Amino acid sequence: MKKALIVEDNPDNLRLMTYILQREDYEILSAEDGEQGVQIAADTKLDLIIMDIMLPGIDGMESTRRIRASEPEGNKGNPPIIAMTSYAMRGDREKILAAGCNGYIEKPVDPLRVMTEIKKIIQKEKI
Repeated sequence: MKKALIVEDNPDNLRLMTYILQREDYEILSAEDGEQGVQIAADTKLDLIIMDIMLPGIDGMESTRRIRASEPEGNKGNPPIIAMTSYAMRGDREKILAAGCNGYIEKPVDPLRVMTEIKKIIQKEKI
């Protein structure tokens, strides 16, 4: 079974993402803040990380930078990190991708768009 980490402080968003990913046969781990997310990512072999950008403590972009900084060079075997955010301003997507995220999901979450983005990113990572 594939493992996914959802780093999300909103219980409703966490439940929705858990439901979506469990339907795709992911075992779900979760973290309420960036510090917990970084720690779980360091301690666990993951297949996917969904990272909320607006988190208490360190935000999702800094959490992503820390996760990426601790990974082996070459990015092989590193889990894709998909940002989940309500940011919609010009340039935000580029900043999020520059922080180390592989993709971007806008809130409110649409289950079909979520799985389309996840599958697109995972397929791209296999190449």
